[in-house]
Amino acid sequence: MNYLVLFGPPGAGKGTQSDNIINKYGFAHISTGDVLRAEMKNGTELGKTAKGYIEAGKLVPDDLIVDMLAKSMDEQKDAKGIIFDGFPRTVAQAKALKQMLAKRGTDVTEMINLQVDDEELIARLVNRGKTSGRADDNLETIKKRLDTYNNETAPVIDFYEQDGKLCNVKGTGSVEEIFERICQIIDKH
Repeated sequence: MNYLVLFGPPGAGKGTQSDNIINKYGFAHISTGDVLRAEMKNGTELGKTAKGYIEAGKLVPDDLIVDMLAKSMDEQKDAKGIIFDGFPRTVAQAKALKQMLAKRGTDVTEMINLQVDDEELIARLVNRGKTSGRADDNLETIKKRLDTYNNETAPVIDFYEQDGKLCNVKGTGSVEEIFERICQIIDKH
């Protein structure tokens, strides 16, 4: 089974390309946000623990997120692969994911890093904000999100490069052109 980390800054097209991968390859999509909300809604032990952190204004610890991802992953037995969305966001999370997968005798197949320069990202996100109504798609918030990505999240790229899993993909051009570049990587594995 393929375990794919689809990575890139806000506005790189991760959501669009995730949908394309799901449709073509039959991969399951595991979003940390979706998993977290489902666990809390269903009142599971993991969900109750996470809710306690959130209600106290704290971040949910990485080990708890990894436990939730593991549970969700184990429920995807029929999938041909899994796309991890929104995770890992830190090197510590990347290491935790590696350990969780190692316990199952597997590893991340590849980390596809969508590369888009900041000017293009800002233009995409501002444009998306005009049509989506998303409150976080305004210039001031976009710049803060990109700073956070560059300072806190981008180091995950180095982790996967050192692990031999990094596949950089030019994230500009048409959606179809970008998807074709991604398919070439997936098809190799």
